[in-house]
Amino acid sequence: MKKRNRIYPALIVIMTLILFVPSCSKKKISYGSAVTPTAEEQAQQKADEEARQKELEGQKAIKEEALKEESLEKEGLTEKVGKERKLTEFENEDIYYEFDSIRLSPEAQDILRKKGQWLQENPQVTVTIEGHCDNRGTNEYNLALGDRRAHSAKIFLIELGLDESRFQTISYGEERPVDSGEDEKAWAKNRRAHFVINK
Repeated sequence: MKKRNRIYPALIVIMTLILFVPSCSKKKISYGSAVTPTAEEQAQQKADEEARQKELEGQKAIKEEALKEESLEKEGLTEKVGKERKLTEFENEDIYYEFDSIRLSPEAQDILRKKGQWLQENPQVTVTIEGHCDNRGTNEYNLALGDRRAHSAKIFLIELGLDESRFQTISYGEERPVDSGEDEKAWAKNRRAHFVINK
């Protein structure tokens, strides 16, 4: 009886091992060999790659064109600003005269040479030269003096080689002072020739 009691547990252990061990045995996993794409698939992959490459090149070209346009726009704006600045300088730089004189000082001649250079670079421009005086003297006298002052500036510019037809003169005498003061400082500012570009 005792022997049977010992055999049964041993048999149960053996039977369990027989059933359990095969189920725990490692299964070989087959990963299979790499699949070689067909000629058609290779052609499709190549076409896809070429399409991607073309798209990238297209995007690059668009960016480069945008940068180029931006650069040209900046250059154009810079050039435009430069031209406007020079035009403003031309119109706002007057020449000045001594009391009761039409003589061009060395400083006035330098300014006129600079104006002449700009006019040569801009041959389409025509100019009105205004003659002005301080308020001493009669109206009639100052109108005549203003005329002679404008004419002296015009002659100097013509002698630089500019065509006479590009200039006209006008005298305002004492009618348009830039400074209404009654002292030498104010009078000196009013004895001038002013240059206006004809629009």
